[in-house]
Amino acid sequence: MAPQNDTERLQSAWRALAGDDRIEGWRTIPINVAGPCRLLAGRHFPGNEEAILIGFPSVRLPSDNLLPQGRGFRVARVPGGIAGGTHAWVSLSREPLGSSDFFAMMAGDVMGLLESFPSASRERLFVLFLSRIRAWQDFMERGRQGVLGPEAETGLYGELVVLRDIVATGIPAAYAVEAWQGPLNGLHDFSSNSGALEVKTTVSVNAFPARVESLEQLDPSLKQPLFLVGVRLAVSSTGRTLPGIVDMLRNRLLGEPITLSVFESRLLHAGYLDALADHYTRRFETVGMIVFEVTESFPGLTRDKVDAAMRQAQYELDLDVLHVPGVPLEQACAHLRGSHWNC
Repeated sequence: MAPQNDTERLQSAWRALAGDDRIEGWRTIPINVAGPCRLLAGRHFPGNEEAILIGFPSVRLPSDNLLPQGRGFRVARVPGGIAGGTHAWVSLSREPLGSSDFFAMMAGDVMGLLESFPSASRERLFVLFLSRIRAWQDFMERGRQGVLGPEAETGLYGELVVLRDIVATGIPAAYAVEAWQGPLNGLHDFSSNSGALEVKTTVSVNAFPARVESLEQLDPSLKQPLFLVGVRLAVSSTGRTLPGIVDMLRNRLLGEPITLSVFESRLLHAGYLDALADHYTRRFETVGMIVFEVTESFPGLTRDKVDAAMRQAQYELDLDVLHVPGVPLEQACAHLRGSHWNC
């Protein structure tokens, strides 16, 4: 029999805890995890909702109103602890209307995260825990069924291509992944203290339509140097799927567990979930990449180029007909190393 994964272990424990909802309070089963944290699978009655309870040793917990809450789950302190000792306990519980399947994936992912860092400090573990919960919060609050649409799938693939190529130029993976701000709704897809890259991706053959989301996105006065990266993909039977490029980058980050954890959280923020990887069947090849430096003369719309009455704007550029010289990605990354991406 194959070993149970983290989600299956939790679901088995929850089944064992199901029972009479006339009682009140917690019913729990200890789950073994490596490292300083303690973990219990639990149900809280009379609601009978599934939960995990995590004990962090000697960590000062924020108040409940500062802990993440999302569609389908809640995080809360457990008053007075749950098993004594010096651990500070928090619960991650499914809300009554929350999806059991998504919550099980979330709880299993958090459990795997805690097991991945057996020697991490308690403060680091708590920060990683909150970061992952907030990524799930973002994922669930978008109200999707869990699968990215074709345009979002293509856009995420293009950002991952650029992330891969940034690391290939010599930028440390930890800095490159931290700079990947697109999934966090950043103004630019990659941003450091000393510059930014905005990525546009297309599968179009006859043009390169690039949608600019705001008057600020290509405004060089807000971030310098600023580069626009166009990634052209082709759908091909010999290409790589979105899960394929995700796995390729994971393999690249295997030796850097903290960076890998940040990468996993960014994927959740972007709307990508491993459990639904089979839905992404299109295979892409990268058939071209062009990089432009965005200067004051770049043909874009910014606040200082439009009437003050124009409050917001989205517009589209055709990158194939821009009369602007391109630069190599390596040159753009050399500008961006600065103090934040210092190699």
